[in-house]
Amino acid sequence: MRGVSLWFFGLAVVSALCGMVWGIQMSASHNHSLSPAHAHLNLIGWAGFAIIGIYYHLIPSAAESIMAKVHFAVAAVGLVLIVPGIVQALRQTGETLAKAGSILTLLGMVIFAITVWRNRG
Repeated sequence: MRGVSLWFFGLAVVSALCGMVWGIQMSASHNHSLSPAHAHLNLIGWAGFAIIGIYYHLIPSAAESIMAKVHFAVAAVGLVLIVPGIVQALRQTGETLAKAGSILTLLGMVIFAITVWRNRG
């Protein structure tokens, strides 16, 4: 595994590790108020990025495209914004990061859908 597939899978593993540590912290403190942010980190970061990384590994022609690199950049920034954005929204200190992260996360999935469609043969 290398290139974009490794980037996605690497970020997936980092997301899983952060999610696990965060989950242990929530359990130890008996404070699960940030569970929605934790869930998004695990679902988008670990599960989503791992699946995307495997896809790019299995379809090297898709991974070698400029669109794949743009996809990674958009998706990574989306994740980095959406998780703290959800924390801010839950703490009622603002929703701007959550909104920006949501839009970028959606855009990343649209880019991925186009990539899958173009490489369907």
